[in-house]
Amino acid sequence: MTVATLDGQTQLVGILGWPVAHSLSPTMHNAAFAYAGLNWRYVPLPVQPGHNLDAALKGLVALGFRGANITVPYKVDAIPLLDSITEAVTIVGAVNTIRIDHNTGKIEGMNTDMTGFLADLAQNRVSMGKNTRALILGAGGAARAIAAGLVRSGAHVTIVNRTVTKAEAIVGFIRSSWANPDINAVSMEDLSMVAWDANLIVNATPVGMWPDTETSPWPERVPFPPGAVVYDSIYRPLKTKLMRQAEAAGLRAVGGLGMLVYQGASAYEVWTGKKAPVDVMKLVCQQALMEDSRPGPF
Repeated sequence: MTVATLDGQTQLVGILGWPVAHSLSPTMHNAAFAYAGLNWRYVPLPVQPGHNLDAALKGLVALGFRGANITVPYKVDAIPLLDSITEAVTIVGAVNTIRIDHNTGKIEGMNTDMTGFLADLAQNRVSMGKNTRALILGAGGAARAIAAGLVRSGAHVTIVNRTVTKAEAIVGFIRSSWANPDINAVSMEDLSMVAWDANLIVNATPVGMWPDTETSPWPERVPFPPGAVVYDSIYRPLKTKLMRQAEAAGLRAVGGLGMLVYQGASAYEVWTGKKAPVDVMKLVCQQALMEDSRPGPF
């Protein structure tokens, strides 16, 4: 892979959120651009919470960016600031990718999280259907995409969150977007009451993400349901405390690296119009995580 020199023809994309220092997206996308011989660059775009989001989005247009990924905490807040959204954003209620029209400066919002999650489940041979009883921990933008994907697959979904009103808001949104979805919400205090028959547990919170790698969203007092698969959407570290807990209980645990790669591949194709080198993207992420046992900014 040859990295081209930055020049006046370099096309820019990036990741907008707070924080973004932990993100592997710059490493992943820049490797993909280099492999494909594209004069593109992907950069971190930290935007502190407050009243800066609208200004940041307008700044991307003014600076000639071709697009960006949107991450925590802006996946929902960004939607009303965009010029248009795709059907995926409409049914998920969150945006994680934007494309900027080079000619008009109009910003289109998309969601590649849902398809990225489902693609990774399929890759890991985790079957979905009407017999799936899924617990989702968390009620942010990622939880919205994961819930929509599971509902679309026919699963029974329970969203568990400390602030139950946030979980209920997602349930209300899904019910308004889908015909007869099998979804409900409970407080984290009631986890033990709904966990016993789950066969898929998905962590959609940032709990356990670097640098706080010794934290877990799953309380020690609550037993895991026998035979369940635990999917942690966190990819940094490669094996989270939640995954270690699950494996110690005899369960299969899957990390979120695949979801990162597949949603990133979709974004790559949206921006460039070219097929993403998925294997390269996955390999460079795995190498980065394995080589750096104490991850830092990329």
